[in-house]
Amino acid sequence: MPDVSPTKWHLAHTTWFFETFILKRFASGYRAEIPEYAYLFNSYYNAAGDMHRRDLRGLISRPTVSQAQRYRASVDSHIDDLLSNPDESLLDEMEPILVLGIHHEQQHQELLITDIKHVLAQNPLYPVFRAGAGRSRSPSAQKISTDGSAIGPYQFVEFDEQIAEIGHDGDGFAYDNEGPRHQALVPGFSLATRPVTNGEYIAFIEDNGYSRPEFWLSLGWMTVNEQRWNAPLYWIKRDGAWWNFTLSGLRRVDQSEPVTHVSYFEADAYANWAGARLPTEFEWERAALSCPIEGNFVETELFHPVSLMSAVLEDIPGKGQRLHQTFGDVWEWTRSAYSPYRGYRAAPGALGEYNGKFMCNQYVLRGGSCATSRAHIRRTYRNFFQPEKRWQFTGIRLARDAQ
Repeated sequence: MPDVSPTKWHLAHTTWFFETFILKRFASGYRAEIPEYAYLFNSYYNAAGDMHRRDLRGLISRPTVSQAQRYRASVDSHIDDLLSNPDESLLDEMEPILVLGIHHEQQHQELLITDIKHVLAQNPLYPVFRAGAGRSRSPSAQKISTDGSAIGPYQFVEFDEQIAEIGHDGDGFAYDNEGPRHQALVPGFSLATRPVTNGEYIAFIEDNGYSRPEFWLSLGWMTVNEQRWNAPLYWIKRDGAWWNFTLSGLRRVDQSEPVTHVSYFEADAYANWAGARLPTEFEWERAALSCPIEGNFVETELFHPVSLMSAVLEDIPGKGQRLHQTFGDVWEWTRSAYSPYRGYRAAPGALGEYNGKFMCNQYVLRGGSCATSRAHIRRTYRNFFQPEKRWQFTGIRLARDAQ
């Protein structure tokens, strides 16, 4: 798949980022040891030079893994030397690029998980990436259940109309697409207490959801028929039962886990079938203000969404229903097109291509997933993908207009 890159390419590309935007700019006398790497490992920064075609990355046999690791070690050493004896006059200019490079690397760490899963899923032997993934070994996962225990139906939490502050407030790192912070009128709405589960999605499948055009956007209906979709990505039906490929191998679908690896088209069709809709990103951000940023992130090393314990779903006495799994487990599709906030301007030069150039024909997702680092996510974080993409850990949370 053109979206999936080899593991060694991710390693070399994140190295190239520091070489290109730090060493070549700030390290006096620095010269690239292998200039051709600038062509092989540039991803989409047109202002930084020509690049190798994305859909051909899997054909790159050289450099080898060990050569990519040596490239990494060399650039790390030069960065260490630069920071050990920096030019004080350049620090203010260098620091934000270094910080961006670190966060850029966290994004590629997430892509490593999802890309490895996609590659292994193409093998009919269903290789195991991590045996036993799905059993919590982290104190931060104490509220996570992996035994498939049944959970009750979702409810809806009501939110009144409000003029909300949207976007990053400037405290700490954020990507440029999270600002400028601005006010937005968010009409009254309600949001489901948890994401849609596998069991609930199976009901949609069994009600012929994939063959009923009334639920689908026109482009989604065309995609479903062209790609012959009949279930989420990585699902297989055997002897009347659904199985799915995970990073711990092929497993029976746990009906209480959040459904994942669904496209925007599928999320929107499910919402129509359920008599609801997807939330806007402003609704999601407003609702998330009351939610702690905790959950099943990559640090738990489960590499898979998990079901909630029944105890976690109990109401807090006197406080009514609350939201669960807002962060972690699955990225939640919103119905908001990925577009700039009012007053947004992309930065000049190649780094301005980081986010701004993609603000077209994509939809916003919020909340992070089981492959996202806890240290990487924010309430204002705007992920984005084309509506047909399914290889990320993407899921569904329903919304409704105010009654």
